[in-house]
Amino acid sequence: MLQSLLHIPAARQLLDGMRYLRAYPAFRRDFAHYQRLAGPAPRFPARWRERQALLLDRTAGTPFDRHYVYHPAWAARVLAHTRPALHIDIASTLHFSAIVSAFVPVKFYDYRPADLGMSNLRAEFADLLALPFADASVASLSCMHTVEHVGLGRYGDPIDPDGDLKAIGELERVLAPGGSLLFVTPVGRPRLIFNAHRIYAYEQIVRYFARLTLREFALVPDHARDGGLIVGASQAQADAQQYGCGCFWFVKERA
Repeated sequence: MLQSLLHIPAARQLLDGMRYLRAYPAFRRDFAHYQRLAGPAPRFPARWRERQALLLDRTAGTPFDRHYVYHPAWAARVLAHTRPALHIDIASTLHFSAIVSAFVPVKFYDYRPADLGMSNLRAEFADLLALPFADASVASLSCMHTVEHVGLGRYGDPIDPDGDLKAIGELERVLAPGGSLLFVTPVGRPRLIFNAHRIYAYEQIVRYFARLTLREFALVPDHARDGGLIVGASQAQADAQQYGCGCFWFVKERA
């Protein structure tokens, strides 16, 4: 029952609220303890009116989202190897574009444009279903943890059961001969989790990009005990996941 509730964001928020209420008395005790230790003339006076109670961070280890730490790290390593003159990213996590722009010029495009500006990085609008690039014109392209959402309406995009396939068609259309596409999506038992995302079988992704060549596949498995980022993972490993993170490096062969 509890596991089923965790699929509902509002239920997760309610459970976090219950944890917060249980932790609040300890927060008040810590505040009073700090005041006593700081003494009558503290360097930083603890004022109750300026408190900010962060009560859910007392964990045994440092928690992190395995998908969103490992997959940008994988893609950054590919770009550090390929060193393109310009990299185009379509709606991947902003952290990726911001960090790799330190060593590769990046143009970031999103259906919801980001107000982000820094050297070597530009952010503009693009609809993944109608990318603003000529056919076969982009030599280095990424679209990571994005396509699985297209057509589900989550981000204000039109409902379209085949939106993901149309987006994949656009990525293939704009990729230049000899170019690289870094594509990331959830992999494992194929299913739709409306309106969050789709989860694909490894075979589906390879089939959808049949006109491209798969150069490398890396996997972030469901459980840390099975490894962090597995470069060179097998299809069997991908198929064994419930919500793994599949990192596909495709290239378009020259004619």
